[in-house]
Amino acid sequence: MTAPPLLALRDVQAGFGGRPLFDNVSFALGAGDRVCLVGRNGSGKSTLMALLAGSAQPDAGERFQQPGTRIAVMPQNPVFDATMTIADYVGADGAPTHRVAAILDELALPEDRQLAALSGGEGRRVSLARCLALDPDVLLLDEPTNHLDIPAILWLEDRLQGFFGALLMVSHDRAFLTRLSTRTLWLDRGRLRQTDRGYGQFDAWSEEVLAAEAAETHRLDRKLVSETRWAREGISARRKRNQGRVERLRLLRQDRAERIGLRRAKFDAGTSGPGGRVVIEAEHVAKSFTGPDGTPRVIAKDFGTRILRGDRIGIIGPNGAGKSTLLSILIGRLEPDAGLIRQGANIDIAFFDQQRSLLDPEETPWTTLTGGKGDNVFVRGKPRHVVSYLKDFLFDDRQFQAKVNSLSGGERNRLLLAKVLALPSNLLVLDEPTNDLDMDTLDLLEEVLSDYEGTLLLVSHDRDFLDRLVTSVIAVEGDGEVMEYVGGYSDYLRQREPRRIVSAPKGDPKVAAPRPAKARPTRLSYKDARELDELPRRIEALTAEQADLERRLSDSAFYSRDPGGFASATKRLTQATAELAAAEDRWLDLAAQAEERGGS
Repeated sequence: MTAPPLLALRDVQAGFGGRPLFDNVSFALGAGDRVCLVGRNGSGKSTLMALLAGSAQPDAGERFQQPGTRIAVMPQNPVFDATMTIADYVGADGAPTHRVAAILDELALPEDRQLAALSGGEGRRVSLARCLALDPDVLLLDEPTNHLDIPAILWLEDRLQGFFGALLMVSHDRAFLTRLSTRTLWLDRGRLRQTDRGYGQFDAWSEEVLAAEAAETHRLDRKLVSETRWAREGISARRKRNQGRVERLRLLRQDRAERIGLRRAKFDAGTSGPGGRVVIEAEHVAKSFTGPDGTPRVIAKDFGTRILRGDRIGIIGPNGAGKSTLLSILIGRLEPDAGLIRQGANIDIAFFDQQRSLLDPEETPWTTLTGGKGDNVFVRGKPRHVVSYLKDFLFDDRQFQAKVNSLSGGERNRLLLAKVLALPSNLLVLDEPTNDLDMDTLDLLEEVLSDYEGTLLLVSHDRDFLDRLVTSVIAVEGDGEVMEYVGGYSDYLRQREPRRIVSAPKGDPKVAAPRPAKARPTRLSYKDARELDELPRRIEALTAEQADLERRLSDSAFYSRDPGGFASATKRLTQATAELAAAEDRWLDLAAQAEERGGS
């Protein structure tokens, strides 16, 4: 006999007096179930969780809870009483004192700390601790990985692997869902679709569902085919585009590996250069702070990297290790204690901060993008109608004039991305852009960033997102250890342990062996010094000529109007591109010699 469910909904409808978010929803959770709930922002995932938890009532239908079942809920946006201590909050549902103490110790949370001014990651840990301390029969988690660092996410995955109750998760973290889920619920256009497959098979299953729906709709009424075409064709097209992006990313990582190998072989002599090819170069960077308890907190001891145009760099590390600090140093917002940071010429930075400081809660999406002037938004210098642009970021008509403070967390993140990505830039800096985003928006963001022609610096704890996007990972491990690894997060894991074994210090790790003093070479010759001074002007002239030639050749009527001129311009563009690359390489070589020899 099948055991009765712990929690169930039957024929539930919810819309809270307005248009229903979903209708005729039925499903059950039993002991051992590991279910993920997916769907677009606004489809009703959090509402469905609230109905399951009993904190909201449906417009129609029934909820069943087996008597004696303990339910723990982690909301997407927990509210804390600032007057309570962490231990008081975690034990507020009646968890035994010993379990509260044990879970706080596992999560490195102080019992007597007040809840006022918790960081995003700390708030997530506290909310998780409250759920787990109760030892529930049913665990409902709404975006549990938001603001958590990767070590904390891995700890949570291990914890949930050993959970024997019923588990329902809403998350944008593909790796998290793939590892934990064995069933998938999909809220799609007011319907709840279900499969006994984990999230790892969601793309294949959803394509099957939508293809079958399109075929059935076609049989019933050909006029209604368009209702499913957008979804079916969207997924198919996305999968084809993904295949192309995977190959491009492989080539970019291969190029990055070759350049990092060269840089490490002669890094001490490296410098950055103007003209746009070299974006940032860091040499022997060190940074530390004095913590609240008076002890030094080391961010970096001796870090270096060279970031060239088109690189996509992911920055990872535990909360508090110094990722944002390192990011601020690289883009020139913070000075290092030691070492050198050089930036290339004409760097235009567009910055996405996880605090969403660019958003005014009293503005609307329309005025946020247009500045309150007209109905056009300039996307990297070109006008777009604001309605069209907002629809690109999955906003609907009713949201265009809604206040920003009425939007969900995912919708605010989408709006901020729309604002930042519209800015003219050649260096895009994103600090935790994936929080609260649904899978569709993540796919959109991945496409936009994959097609971005500039350079990307990305701080993220989303392992799958890093694997799909970055050419190398800078790991801020703590205690001053910062290393760069070619590839995504999975590549970092494969490379990390062998590297640590090979480079493990011998003897007392706190005492670094002094570097042998180098005799200072003579200065650059007069000819080389003069060439070094003149090269920036030549690079600037070649860059301008290249841009002018590209502009002329982009004129569709140029060839028919002047075939000879078109051929001449095409030939000259090839020559100018080669001359520019040679000039940049020569500048880098001479600048490196000048740096090594103490200036020119």
